[in-house]
Amino acid sequence: MSFVRFIQPIVRSFRFVIAAALCVTLLFSNAFPAAAIGTNKSAPDEATTQLNNIQKGTDEVAKSDPLSLEETQARTQNGLNEIQGDADKDKMYRPSNSKDARTVEDQVGNLLNKVTKDK
Repeated sequence: MSFVRFIQPIVRSFRFVIAAALCVTLLFSNAFPAAAIGTNKSAPDEATTQLNNIQKGTDEVAKSDPLSLEETQARTQNGLNEIQGDADKDKMYRPSNSKDARTVEDQVGNLLNKVTKDK
């Protein structure tokens, strides 16, 4: 019984510290959500112009008949998809521009090598 009386104030203070830490975390996460974005390295109007052009292309495609296979393939030759083109293609991470990136094929190959070596 004396052990419970000794531990009870410690547990209460520990609960208070945990509750206070959670409240502070919630306060800062709601007060400063934009801090996670970091600094903007491009001009603000640059992104707006790109998005407006993409939106115009999307509107045009939505109003017209569905694209044929040949039209879709011709438009995708320029970039990521038939609407976006190559906008921000250089900013995307992929194995060719990442130092430590590995393709899915490499990862599966390494996994299969590990599985077959173990047996």
